[in-house]
Amino acid sequence: MGMDFSTLRTLISRYCVGEENWVDSRTIYIGHKEPPPGTEAFIQQRYPDNRIVSSKYTFWNFIPKNMFEQFRRVANFYFLIIFLIQLIIDTPTSPITSGLPLFFVITVTAIKQGYEDWLRHKADNSVNQCPVHVVQHGKVVRKQSRKLRVGDVVSVKEDETFPCDLILLSTSREDGTCFVTTASLDGESSHKTYYAVQDTKAYNTEKEVDSIHATIECEQPQPDLYKFVGRINIYMDNEPVARPLGSENLLLRGATLKNTEYIYAVAIYTGMETKMALNYQSKSQKRSAVEKSMNAYLVVYLCILIGKSIINTIMKYAWQADPNRDEPWYNQRTESERQRHIVIRAFTDFLAFMVLFNYIIPVSMYVTVEMQKFLGSYFIMWDDEMFDEELGERAVVNTSDLNEELGQVEYVFTDKTGTLTENNMEFIECCVDGHVYVPHIICNGQVMPGAGGMDMIDTSPGPGAREHEELFFRALCLCHTVQVKEEETVDGIKHGIHQGKSTSFYISSSPDEVALVEGMKRLGFTYLRLKDSHMEILNREDEIERFELLEVLTFDSVRRRMSVIVRASSGELYLFCKGADSSIFPRVISGKVDQVKARVEHNAVEGLRTLCVAYRPLSPEQYQEVCNLLNGAKLALQDRDKRLAEAYDLIEKDLILLGATAVEDRLQDKAADTIESMHKAGMKVWVLTGDKMETAAATCYASKLFRRNTQILELTTKRTEEQSLHDVLFDLSRTVLRQHGGMTRDNFSGLSSDCTDYGLIIDGATLSAVMRPAQEDSNSGNYKEIFLEICRNCSAVLCCRMAPLQKAQIVKLIKASKEHPITLAVGDGANDVSMILEAHVGIGIMGKEGRQAVRNSDYAIPKFKHLKKMLLVHGHYYYIRISELVQYFFYKNVCFIFPQFLYQFFCGFSQQPLYDTAYLTLYNISFTSLPILLYSLIEQHINMDILKKDPSLYRDIAKNSLLRWPIFIYWTVLGVYDAIVMFFGAYFLFDNTTFTSNGQLMTTNTQMMFGNWTFGTLVFTVLVFTVTFKLALDTHYWTWINHFVIWGSLIFFVIFSLLWGGIIWPFLNYQRMYYVFMQMLSSGPAWFSIVLLITASLLPDVLKKVIWRALWPSTTERIQNKRRCLASEPSTIFMLSQTSSRMSF
Repeated sequence: MGMDFSTLRTLISRYCVGEENWVDSRTIYIGHKEPPPGTEAFIQQRYPDNRIVSSKYTFWNFIPKNMFEQFRRVANFYFLIIFLIQLIIDTPTSPITSGLPLFFVITVTAIKQGYEDWLRHKADNSVNQCPVHVVQHGKVVRKQSRKLRVGDVVSVKEDETFPCDLILLSTSREDGTCFVTTASLDGESSHKTYYAVQDTKAYNTEKEVDSIHATIECEQPQPDLYKFVGRINIYMDNEPVARPLGSENLLLRGATLKNTEYIYAVAIYTGMETKMALNYQSKSQKRSAVEKSMNAYLVVYLCILIGKSIINTIMKYAWQADPNRDEPWYNQRTESERQRHIVIRAFTDFLAFMVLFNYIIPVSMYVTVEMQKFLGSYFIMWDDEMFDEELGERAVVNTSDLNEELGQVEYVFTDKTGTLTENNMEFIECCVDGHVYVPHIICNGQVMPGAGGMDMIDTSPGPGAREHEELFFRALCLCHTVQVKEEETVDGIKHGIHQGKSTSFYISSSPDEVALVEGMKRLGFTYLRLKDSHMEILNREDEIERFELLEVLTFDSVRRRMSVIVRASSGELYLFCKGADSSIFPRVISGKVDQVKARVEHNAVEGLRTLCVAYRPLSPEQYQEVCNLLNGAKLALQDRDKRLAEAYDLIEKDLILLGATAVEDRLQDKAADTIESMHKAGMKVWVLTGDKMETAAATCYASKLFRRNTQILELTTKRTEEQSLHDVLFDLSRTVLRQHGGMTRDNFSGLSSDCTDYGLIIDGATLSAVMRPAQEDSNSGNYKEIFLEICRNCSAVLCCRMAPLQKAQIVKLIKASKEHPITLAVGDGANDVSMILEAHVGIGIMGKEGRQAVRNSDYAIPKFKHLKKMLLVHGHYYYIRISELVQYFFYKNVCFIFPQFLYQFFCGFSQQPLYDTAYLTLYNISFTSLPILLYSLIEQHINMDILKKDPSLYRDIAKNSLLRWPIFIYWTVLGVYDAIVMFFGAYFLFDNTTFTSNGQLMTTNTQMMFGNWTFGTLVFTVLVFTVTFKLALDTHYWTWINHFVIWGSLIFFVIFSLLWGGIIWPFLNYQRMYYVFMQMLSSGPAWFSIVLLITASLLPDVLKKVIWRALWPSTTERIQNKRRCLASEPSTIFMLSQTSSRMSF
C-alpha cells in the first residue's frame, strides 16, 4: 500500500498543472525497458524529439511575427500611425507619401530577415534528416536524426558526430574509454578521454547492449558544457547497483568520435534540450552610444514637429477669426463639417499639420544605418592585415551593431594568459627542497654558461634528498591529465617525443601540463601511458614503474589545484597534489617551505608561471575513508559540486612540500606595441588575470603596461593585513590626488612627463572586500567610490588572482561609474566569457583555450596585436562615418520640411503642400539616399597609415564628441538657415507678376509661369542640389564611385522631373506637374537664381570651416592640412589596390 501512495505522490507531483517544470531530475529507461516490478514506479516522461530548430519563423507565423517585431521600433510605429491618420481623415498629402517609404522599409527588412531565416531552416533540415544508427531488438536500425528519442541506444562509428547528448555504455576499446574532439563546441582540437559505465563496458555487441536493464537519473538539461550530475541504476538479478555519472561519461551533441572504432551510448538529452542547443540562446542586446544619441535626437525632432503643428493650428484659427477670411468656398466643405465642434475641428487640423510636417522624422535613416553597419562589418572581415597565417583565421564579426563603438573605447580590460601571452608553455626549471634543476644546463657533455651556482642532477645532495627528488619527479609524471598519442601528422608537422626512442607525443587540455611532463622527460623521468587504470613511467635507470591510478581530484579555478591518489607496485598509497602556491602553502605541514617560497617568488618576479608540488602518504584506513567521502559526494544528485569541493578540502590537507616548477609563457608578438598605442590613444588598460601577483606584474612590465618610471601602488591582502582596508585606501587616495591636485588623469596625456605615472595592483581577495556593500556601522563605509577615484588617476591597473565572476564585476563597476565610460573586454578562454558579455564591446581571441570566448564575443580576432588596427583605424572610421550620417540625415530633413512650415504663412494655413506628392515620397528614398550611404561606407578623413602611426588622433573622437548637443544644434540651425534662404530666395523671385496676352500669370523678373507648383519645384530643385553639394564638400576621400553616385543622384533627379512633368500619366487623377519643370528650366533667370541660392546656402558653412581650421584646428585637421594630397588618392570600389594596407573601408 505504501508503494501505491508513493507512486501516486510521484504521479501527482509530475503531472499536476505547472508542476512538471519543477521536477529537478529526470529518469531515463535505457532501451525504453520498464524497471523490474517492485523496484520503482514506471512513469514514462515526455521529452522533445531530436529536432533542432535554430530558425525564428515558420511559414505561417512569418508575417504577423515579423510585423510585430518591426513595429516595436519607435520610428516604424510612428510612421504607421501617420499613415493611418492619412487614411482616416482628410489630410493635405496623399497616404502614399508616408505609406510608400514605410512599405519600402518594412519590405526590405522583412526580405532580409526572411532570407536569413530561410538559410537557418535549410541548415536545420540538413541536420535533422541525417541518418543515425539505433539498436532495436538486438539489431541496428537506420533512423533520421529528428526521430531519435530519449532512452534510445545509439551506435556511433569513428569520425561520426554525436547526434544528441549521450551517456557512454561501452566502446570498442577494452578499457571502456573513447577519444573525442569537441572543436565544434569549444574549439579545443585536443583529444579528450571519456569513460564508459564500469558495469556495462563489457557489452560490445548489439544483442548484449540490448540486454542491458538499467535506468538513469540525472539533472534536467542545463547549458554548462563541463557540468553533469547523474546516477545509473543497473538491475542485476532485480537488485539495482548504483554508479555515479559525471561529465566524463557524457558525450555532447556536436562532438566527434576519434581513434575509437565504435561506441554504444544512450540518449539522455535530445533536440533543443542538448547542451549545444542551450548554448545557442541569444545574448542580451548591446546598444551603442550612437544609437542612444539617435533616439535622443529623434525625441527632440518629435517635439519640434508637435510644436510646429500646434503653432500652425493656433495661427489658422487666429487668421480665420476675421469673417472675411473664413474657409474659402472652393474647399468644398459641407455645412455639417462647418458646424462641427471647434475642438474636433482643431484636433483634426492639428493631425493634418502633423501629417504635413512628419517628414522631419527620417524613417529611412534607420534603414540606411542598418545597411551601413551590415555592409561595413565586412570590411573588418576582408582586412588582409587582420589575417593570421599561422592559424589560417580572419577577424570575425558576430554583431555589426557596435562597429562605431570601437571608436569610443575608454577602458580596455584584457586577460593575460593566451591574450597578452602566447599560452605556449616552456619548462624552465624546477626546485626540490631548495635545489634548482635546469634541463638545458648539460648539453653534449658540456656545462652551458649560466650553470654556476645551480645543482646538477648528477650532483644531487645526500641519499635522503635523492629520494625526495625522485618522489618530486614521479609526482609530476603522475599528477596530470595528459594523454599519450601515437605519432601522427598534424598540420604537416610530425609530433614525437624522441627520435628513435619513442614515437608518441603528449596532448592535454592544459598547455602547462604538457610542458611539465615534457620537462620531466628531459630530467630523466618519462611518462609512458595510462593502461588499464595503471600509469607507467620510465625512470632514469630505464626501468618501467607502474602505479595504479585510484582517484583523480580534478583541477578547478576555485581550488586552483589538482590531486591524484595512486598505489605503487610495492603497495604504498600516495596522494600527489600540484597547484598555485597560494593554495598549496597553507595546506603544508612540513618540508623546506622557506627555501621553496623564496625560489617561487624569485621566478614570479622574472615573469614565470609557478606551481608547487606536495604529497601525502596514505594508510589503507585513510584511503578507505577518502573513498567513502568521494563516493558519497559523487552519488549526490543535488549540490554535487559543493559536496565534492568539501570532500576535496578534507582530503587535500597535511601535505609535505616537495618543490616547485617554473614555466615560461612568452608575450604575444607586438603585444607591447599595441598596449603602448592604446595608452597614447587615451585608453586606460587594465589586466585582469588569475595568475599570482609577481608573475602578472613581470608580464605587465614586459608588455609596457607599467613603465620603469611608473610608481606602483599596492592594494593587496598582504598590505591590508598590516593596515585596515580603510586606511590603505585613504593613503593611496591621498598619494594620487596630491600629485594631480584633484584633477583626474583624463586631463593628462598617458605619456606626459609633468606628472608621476601611477600603476595600481589589486588582488581578488581585496577586491571582494572593496566590493562588499556598506555595513551598518560607520567605520566601514562604501569603498567603491574611493577605489574608483584611485583607479581614475592611474594610467594602468593590474588585477591578479581574479575569479571569472570578479572580472565581470570589475567591468560592471567601471561601466556604472559616474562618467559611464565605454568599456572593451578582450580574452581567449571560457573564464573570460563573463567579462566579454558584460563590457560594451566584447572581443574574443582565437587562442588555445577553446572557442567559448570567440562564440560569446561581439568581434573575434586571431591575435592581440590586431586590436590596434581594429580600434585605431576601423573604429575611428566607423565612428566618423556614422556620426556624419546621423547629423546629415537630420539636417537634410530640416532643409526639406522647414520651407513647408514657412509656406503655411502664405497660404492661409490651409495645409497646402509645397511639394508634389512624388517629390515628398522620393526625397529620402531616391534623390538623397545613396550618396550618404556610400559616404558612410568608404569615407577616410585621414589616411589609415597616419591613424596607426599617431594613436593620439583617437582622442579627437573620444566621448562621442561628434554627436554632442552643440554640434547637433549647429547642424539643425544650418538646416533652418538653408531652408529660409531657399524659401525666401524663391519667394522674392516670384514677387512681381503680370498677365500675359493669353491670360496666364507670369513673373516679371524670371518670365516663369506663376503658380504654387512652379514655386515648390524651384525650392525643391535648390534643396536637392544644396544637400548633395553639402555632402560633397564634407567628403575627403574621392573615388570614382563617389563621383558616380553623387553626380548620378543629381542627374537622376533631373531626368525623373523631366519625365514626371513631361508626360500625361494616365493613372494619375491630376496632372498638376505637367510641363512645370521644363517651363522652369526654359527661364534663364531661373537657372541663375538656382545657382545663386545654392551658393548662398552653402557659403556660411564653408566660411565657418575655413575660420575654425585657421584659428582652432583639431589634431585631425592639422594633419589633413599637411597631407591634403593624400585625400585625392585614386581607388577602386573596394580600394584593394594590390597591397593589403589599402583594405580600408
